Amino acid sequence: MIPFAGWEMPVQYKGITEEHRAVRTAAGLFDTSHMGELLMSGEYAAQVVNYLITNDASRLVDGQAIYTCACNEAGTILDDLIVYRIEATKWLIVCNASNRDKIAAHFKKAAENHCELEDTSDRTAMIALQGPKALALAALAGGDGPDLAKLPSFHFRDAVLANVRCTVARTGYTGEDGVELFCPPEHAAQVWRTLVELGAPHGLEAAGLAARDTLRLEARLSLYGNDIDETTNPLEAGLGWVVKLDKGDFLGREALQRIKADGLARKLVGFEMVGRGIARHGYALHDVEGVRVGICTSGSPGPTVGKNIGLGYLPTRMAAVGTTFLVDCRGRSIEAVVAKTPFYKRA
Repeated sequence: MIPFAGWEMPVQYKGITEEHRAVRTAAGLFDTSHMGELLMSGEYAAQVVNYLITNDASRLVDGQAIYTCACNEAGTILDDLIVYRIEATKWLIVCNASNRDKIAAHFKKAAENHCELEDTSDRTAMIALQGPKALALAALAGGDGPDLAKLPSFHFRDAVLANVRCTVARTGYTGEDGVELFCPPEHAAQVWRTLVELGAPHGLEAAGLAARDTLRLEARLSLYGNDIDETTNPLEAGLGWVVKLDKGDFLGREALQRIKADGLARKLVGFEMVGRGIARHGYALHDVEGVRVGICTSGSPGPTVGKNIGLGYLPTRMAAVGTTFLVDCRGRSIEAVVAKTPFYKRA
């Protein structure tokens, strides 16, 4: 267990590799109750939400969600979020635990005189059930669970699991299929224990922060505070697909239009280590002449792909797949090569 954003969080239960492989082959269970949940409601809630995010919330229907960024006026990333449309006048915003206070204040200020914002984080537990067997296990746990298999990706609905009324969202952060379950904190242990008991014969394992990190890295999913933050913009971070410049005005739009027009100076790339070594967050990246040109933002062994992999910012001229460069691994220059991402993609 380690302290994380004010919480005590499990790094691992049985071991990183075992937990990682369980998610890839069967199922893993993650306690993600540290995430922040904000509820925005009122006549103009939809307009406020859409102004504060880069993606287009106006495209959503009730029971649908989108992944997005929230940017400041400079076009850099305040946080990456999942936004859920409960109904036209009620929206749920899930933010990173480390950014909860910042995002709550940001959304609350924008909501003034337009709608209401309530921080429901302390009244909301969140459990992620991920892996190829996740939906089948959710069905075993619920009286009305069998229909969950028909729930489309990035949609959500209420269901009873382990005799607890939950909101079930077909979302996740592992590169696998699965669901994220929202329920009252007083019932979370019941849901967790039921899923562990039902899932054990099918290969389910409880999984911690470390496996969550290796899983998301293989799937090339960004981690706030590592790969993206207020010094990075979504275009250079490879998140241009969640920036809808044609949707109308939103916070950061003018800056992002300028950035796009001027061309990107750097890009977040995936890479594989060629030499023996593991790239870690903060390691310097050098060109083959030894000149520092970038920085590693994430790196670890990839248990599924069988390689040491990483993400990092390199000049655009060096961002093409196949480009070789050097990683400064504690004073040793280790060769690496820009790779196609995601490193892993489920069938």
